[in-house]
Order: sequence, then C-alpha cells, then structure tokens
Amino acid sequence: MLYAIVAEDAPGSLTKRLAARPAHLERLKALQDAGRLVLAGPMPAIDSPDPGPAGFSGSLIVAEFPSLADAQAWADADPYVAAGVYARVTVRPFKKVLPA
Repeated sequence: MLYAIVAEDAPGSLTKRLAARPAHLERLKALQDAGRLVLAGPMPAIDSPDPGPAGFSGSLIVAEFPSLADAQAWADADPYVAAGVYARVTVRPFKKVLPA
C-alpha cells in the first residue's frame, strides 16, 4: 500500500538539512530503485523553486510499504530525523487516484 510521509522542518534547520541531504537522498534512491517511490521532495518556505536562505518548511514522500508500521519505521530512521531537521513527521495511508 502507499503511504504519505509529511514532515515539518524545525525552525532554523537549513544547515542541518544541507548536511544530512546526501544520506537522505541515498535512502530515497533505494526506494526508487526498488520501484516503491511515487514522489518525494521538499516544500520551499517561500513561493520559489529555489528559496535560498529561507530554506524549506518540510518534505513530502509518497512510497509503497508493506504496512503502516513499516512506513513509520522507515520515516523514523530518516537522516533528517536524526539530524534534527524535522520537528514533526506524520505517516498516513495514501490512495493514488490520478494520474492512472
């Protein structure tokens, strides 16, 4: 089943985000290589594709996991969590409707 992982960045965490980014992307690449990643990306803190020093307000990941518990465990092990980038992470079941 698909799960949406919605994470909210802690205030002032851009430096931590940049430092942990390679490890974070490595985990996402593994999901992609396994054919389980639907989409992933950050949410700019301002209305710009490159927010510069304004940074990001969070991230969204939609991926396939065997269960909600597995999706939560994967999210809990994210390098952004360990680095203190994310202040809060919510994992919910997700049903993709479009595009088909």
